[in-house]
Amino acid sequence: MEPQTVSDRMTPSVIFLVLANMVPLYGVVFLDWGVFPIILVFWLENVIIGVFNVLRMLAACPDNPALPMAKFFMIPFFAVHYGIFTLVHGVFVIVLFGSGTFPPAHLDINAIAQAVSRSHLGYAVLALVLSHGVSFVHNYLMQGEYRRVQLDELMNAPYGRVVVLHLAILFGGFLLMALHSPELGLLLLVLLKIGLDVRSHWREHAKLGPLARGAQRNC
Repeated sequence: MEPQTVSDRMTPSVIFLVLANMVPLYGVVFLDWGVFPIILVFWLENVIIGVFNVLRMLAACPDNPALPMAKFFMIPFFAVHYGIFTLVHGVFVIVLFGSGTFPPAHLDINAIAQAVSRSHLGYAVLALVLSHGVSFVHNYLMQGEYRRVQLDELMNAPYGRVVVLHLAILFGGFLLMALHSPELGLLLLVLLKIGLDVRSHWREHAKLGPLARGAQRNC
């Protein structure tokens, strides 16, 4: 098996991932986004990741007759567990970076929608939904990853990516707040996020992508 070149790894999902993350760059340069709007967009991506992971679990291993009952229990468990994880993370983000935008006790859909509207984050969120949608369709469905993934892998898949990514972002956010959010620092924070995203994407799909077919990795 020959190693992949950079051009081989620039799949449609990677291209859309990079383009989606360019929207926050636009927000920093032209919309005067500070630390909180950037961190809020990145937190909202956690929600998007969770939704698409549920779709991945639903579609996984359709030919395995033993899995429907397992999915019946595991998908709700994941939704509740990941939902609590994301909620706690969201409160943490608001307490540290919200600066009174809205109280943590009001972390509900309406309050989030208002924060998104006030900071003009709608296009950034939509771009992230599109990016993860392209990855789901192109990699997971069209490339047949759904036939090679294990259900327990999907249960745990989002956590590692989210924890590593957001530890780096939160650390960067603290640093930027100490420096009073210089524009260059925000640009570097977004570029750091892009780099971590692409690296995580390549690692995740290297296990299940077309080159992994030779290993006969089945459900």
